[in-house]
Amino acid sequence: MPNEGGGPEAAPLHIDARGMKCPWPVLRAARAMRDADHVTIDADDAIAPRELAALAQQHGWQFSALSPQRFALSKVPA
Repeated sequence: MPNEGGGPEAAPLHIDARGMKCPWPVLRAARAMRDADHVTIDADDAIAPRELAALAQQHGWQFSALSPQRFALSKVPA
């Protein structure tokens, strides 16, 4: 369930997109970010990091690679 308050103390929403080929991991992340301020995503598609970084740049979000197959998206406070 998404973080309704979304404050800094809220834990990120987690998406398990392992086994999904792009664009599915990115679409799931984008949908989750509608209602959450922070999302972590597990994705093993080789182009997922590049696609998630592009999504974050397009929306002005922060992108970070936490491990080779785990990533984080966060809305930057205005």
